[in-house]
Amino acid sequence: MIEQREGLGEPSVLKKRLLALAALDIIVCDEEWLRYHSFDTNWTQELSLAKIDNGSGDHLFVVFGSQGVILKGFDHESALSPHAGDVYEVWPGIYDQVPDALMAYLQDPALEHDVVTFCIWRASNEGHWQQGEVELPHGADDGSRWLLGTINKSPEDYVEWAEGYYDLSLDMETVKQIFAGAPITAEMIQLLYPDRDVEQALMELNALGDT
Repeated sequence: MIEQREGLGEPSVLKKRLLALAALDIIVCDEEWLRYHSFDTNWTQELSLAKIDNGSGDHLFVVFGSQGVILKGFDHESALSPHAGDVYEVWPGIYDQVPDALMAYLQDPALEHDVVTFCIWRASNEGHWQQGEVELPHGADDGSRWLLGTINKSPEDYVEWAEGYYDLSLDMETVKQIFAGAPITAEMIQLLYPDRDVEQALMELNALGDT
């Protein structure tokens, strides 16, 4: 699990990658509610929120703020799900060591604080990602490996994934440019998805803060 956590990279790198994934989803998917990756740069006055939602009951929230970054994931098939036991409760240890300042980021009802199978965080004054001491039942999986894999994508990973998820063949060089943080133009949008309403896409991308 340490390898998976460290694969997140520096918070600034993670944020840049999540913005690129959200921007690409805006371009290739017209319907906001069908998008897998999303990012709300101004979720609150102080916080930014990235969300992964596969539409099948699994999700990953990533909250960025001045105190650091916290990730909360939920795999609905995991034995650690609060729905899996006789009593509805958060699995012991998941939140026990989270700093209070970062725990406060998860108190918004929209983040479903108790619907969790793993939590990872990095305080602004710390140099590495951390996770609580959680005892997994024999053979159990908290869902972190595959859910973190949804955000630890390279341009090549995204192109391969989009072909299966959105049934689209994307131009690799354009995807690489977006991952690198290049300003997104109307021509880039048309190259990736010719049927996209370019004006609408650019408006959404502007709100994202990626253009």
